[in-house]
Order: sequence, then structure tokens, then C-alpha cells
Amino acid sequence: MPTIRPYRPADRADVYDVCVRTADAGGDARGQWSTDDLMPDLFAGPYVDLEPTRAFVLDDGDRVVGYVVGTADTPALVQTWRAEWIPRLTARYPVPPDPPRTPEEQMLALGHRPERMLLPELAPFPAHLHIDLLPSHQRAGHGRALVDTFRAAVAAAGAPALHLGMVSTNHAARAFYDRLGFTEIAVPDPGPVTYLGIPTT
Repeated sequence: MPTIRPYRPADRADVYDVCVRTADAGGDARGQWSTDDLMPDLFAGPYVDLEPTRAFVLDDGDRVVGYVVGTADTPALVQTWRAEWIPRLTARYPVPPDPPRTPEEQMLALGHRPERMLLPELAPFPAHLHIDLLPSHQRAGHGRALVDTFRAAVAAAGAPALHLGMVSTNHAARAFYDRLGFTEIAVPDPGPVTYLGIPTT
């Protein structure tokens, strides 16, 4: 049986692989961007590098097949992201123009503007997460177990509630979060994203 355990630095390549294989609204995004590292560099790398104690992986005995990453304190992470992660991004990718002109520049703008995470409506939900599972390990209870593990970790760190943002057209993901008890957070003009929240205890 796959088991959940804390993230280790040796897991980084597997986490990146899981991320890109699920980055197209749950589907495989390999080959869609200038590098397959783009999506992990925006949605996985900052968390495993800046907040590894909040990262947990699903290990099937051979490799990592899923993970949950995030933070207990979004405002604090935004400060660390700007100070430590943006210089790494800039070393790998050009700073996108404002406004971005291409889909890839739009994605890079997310990484270069972490303050986008500081929406007033999300303040009561200071923790946030990203979770991904390979299709081979979905619908077996592992996603719920990963979320429960993360909820317990951020509750222990003092976060009363957590949120996530999901692509609104990913109906399978929305059904999953609904089953776990997440509810929609009303955010003005959220674009293609739906925000969901849940108490940590």
C-alpha cells in the first residue's frame, strides 16, 4: 500500500514529475510549455524549497506518486517567495511584461507576483495548499488522506482554516473537494479560478 510521509529533498524530481503530469486541469502538461519545469517551478518548487516541513508525499515503495504542499501562513510565504524564490525564477525565465502577452508570460506573471495570493476574502483562511496525484493512484482515498495530513499539520501551526484555488473547469477536482467538505469562497472577479476553503479542525 502506498504510504504518506514527510517530503525529503531526494523526492524533488518525482514531485516535479507528478506536477507536470497533472498540470493540465488534472491531465498531462508535458510538452505544452517551453520547459516541463515551468509548472512545477510555479506550483511545487516554491513550497518544497521554502516550506518543506509542510510538504508530504504519497510513496508507493518505488517512487513518489502524489503530494500535498502549502503553507500555514500565506502572508509570510509571500514575503519569503519575493525574497528567495523570485531571484531563482528570474535566473531561469525572463521577467514577463506587464501586461503579459502570451500564455506562458501569463503563467510566469503568477510566479513573479506572489502578492496575488493576498486577497481580502482569503484572510480568514490563512493556510493554503496544492495537491496532485497521478491518475493511477486517484479514487482510492489517497487524496483525502493527503489533505487530512496537511490540515493536521497547519492546524498544529495555528492556522484555523485553509484555502485553495482550482481551475473552475476541472469538475472532477471540484467534486473531490466538495466530498471533503470544502465550500466556495466568494471572490470578486476571480477569473478562471474558483476558491474553496475549509476549517483545519
